Amino acid sequence: MATIFTKIAKGEIPSYKVAESDEYYAFLDISPLATGHTLVIPKNVEDDYIFNLDEKTYEGLWAFARKVAIAIKAAIPCQRVGVAVLGMEVPHTHIHLVPLQTEADLDFRKEHLSPSAEQQAQTAASILAEYEKL
Repeated sequence: MATIFTKIAKGEIPSYKVAESDEYYAFLDISPLATGHTLVIPKNVEDDYIFNLDEKTYEGLWAFARKVAIAIKAAIPCQRVGVAVLGMEVPHTHIHLVPLQTEADLDFRKEHLSPSAEQQAQTAASILAEYEKL
């Protein structure tokens, strides 16, 4: 059965897309740690452990994530874009890209934000615009 992330990448479930290629998809987290918190996934591989990916998919995912992170940093005022790979809540490899002001901003135990649909749409549009410039 397809994961929720596969359904999102196929457009079966709505998302706030920030970038897309033939093989990868990036969208805003619905319960972000910070404005611009983005998830990056391979579209065609549902393995839940990043180190199980074949080399081509693994390297492509990181290259795509790098480009998305550059777009996030250009669109969202932050010191850095942090990276986390947890993948325990959804059985589909995904990279978290989180705009940071301090290292503490990457603490998944802290209270998550609850942005409005309008805020999410504006954030996604800003990041997508920066991504398309790259």
